[in-house]
Amino acid sequence: MPHKFSPRNIERLLRNDRLGGITAQGLLEEAGLKKGMVFADIGCGPGFFVLPASRIVGESGIVYAVDTQEEMLAELKKRAFSPNIVPVKSGENTIPVDDGKVDFALLAYVLHEAESKPLFLGEVKRILKDGGKVLVLDWEKKEEDHGPPFEERVPRLEAVGLVKDGGFDISGISSFNPSHYRIEALKK
Repeated sequence: MPHKFSPRNIERLLRNDRLGGITAQGLLEEAGLKKGMVFADIGCGPGFFVLPASRIVGESGIVYAVDTQEEMLAELKKRAFSPNIVPVKSGENTIPVDDGKVDFALLAYVLHEAESKPLFLGEVKRILKDGGKVLVLDWEKKEEDHGPPFEERVPRLEAVGLVKDGGFDISGISSFNPSHYRIEALKK
């Protein structure tokens, strides 16, 4: 079973330099998040992307902040309160959000943690609207002194295959920085 990020290290998830020279808001806007959208941060942790997403979608949008760990959601609730943020406790492969509700789903550094990647991606697909977007950010398969263990990292090409097999059309694949890749895809 893949490890889960420990809530004891929550501050690491909130560092401003986490994305290098890019802000969370800049990343989301560049990827197409807009006012009025329904956004789901799946594996939201303490909310690094949640508040910027909340500002972008505005009062007419919704941000589902989804995590399996109650400790992460409790920390999120302390840091990020806005009427358009909806904290959601999920199961490992179940997300209690209605079918076809979400315009844009973010999977930031969580694909490698999923016990069953096909089931997990199937659930992401279920909650997305037809043509909805998924953005996957995850760790390159290489030895580093930070991040998840090497053996738990999902190689970029394997992740692309999982996303394609999950019923998505790939719209972009790139290096996000030396440690991370980025996959953008649309629900078929």
